[in-house]
Amino acid sequence: MRLAGCANAIPGTAVQPIILNEPFRAVFYAPFYVAEAQGFFAAEGVEVRRDTAGDPNKAAENLLSGRADIAWSGPMRPMWLRDRDPSCPLRSFCAVVMKDPFLLVGRAPRPGFALTDLPGLRFGTVNEVPTPWWCLQDDLRKAGVDPDALTRVTDRSMAENTTAVLAGTLDVAQVFEPHAALAEAAGGAVWHRAADRGPSAYTAFYATEARIAERGAAFEAMIRAMARALAWVNAAPPAEIAATVAPLFPDVPRAALTAALARYQGLGLWPATPHFPRAAFDQLQGAMRSASILKGAPAFEACVDEAIVARALGG
Repeated sequence: MRLAGCANAIPGTAVQPIILNEPFRAVFYAPFYVAEAQGFFAAEGVEVRRDTAGDPNKAAENLLSGRADIAWSGPMRPMWLRDRDPSCPLRSFCAVVMKDPFLLVGRAPRPGFALTDLPGLRFGTVNEVPTPWWCLQDDLRKAGVDPDALTRVTDRSMAENTTAVLAGTLDVAQVFEPHAALAEAAGGAVWHRAADRGPSAYTAFYATEARIAERGAAFEAMIRAMARALAWVNAAPPAEIAATVAPLFPDVPRAALTAALARYQGLGLWPATPHFPRAAFDQLQGAMRSASILKGAPAFEACVDEAIVARALGG
């Protein structure tokens, strides 16, 4: 297993060093880590140097300034920036997480929980990134619930909210893994799985149009590597996935990491191929519009470069 930021090119191929930004560390990003750890990038003859930007804004800034060649992040970012400035050069491609990875957790099991039960509960929502709330508030509106009427804690981290739920000072918290699995290990329970709504565009590669044109061959190699990684994470036993990515999550107990990955695999979080599903794009755009984040409706073709995926995979 190879977890270093650089991979070795296969013999007889030219090295194509690529600077790849991850916005932050997350379990649902497992396919990217698997592509690196299992040597799939190297097998495609591309050298990838992964740097952690620290937050999605920084990753986008690095792409626009040229400090990074490519990053992964929510497709919301090119959509949002293009809505503000139609000349924005960022394009998404290579779908990797196409369902919502967030969950609602409570202190004890609550069979039959529905989103219409949230009013009146003390509820902690995600503070670290905006997309999970945008999507959840859209779900609430569709269920006939006014999101603005909730008793909502908005200024604490997922870890803080999970601790508060287990202590009984919050009723429910919105989290991603491994917080849910850790809560379960402490007696908590998952009440709601956002992935059950269906397709939702959560993570893909993105880069500037100029860099896509300049580094197209290397990016196509990375897409083929991600196709292998997606096939692998959808078929491998969760314990094997956990063993592969565990060095990147040293503070997460192996049992919780395995449980988290098993849940995501069972929810079909990772698509079968890197082709970008339009339905996932449409869901995200609709949620952003209902949250008043978008003024317009940037077209799929303006935000997503599906042609590079077709070239990489031969159709």
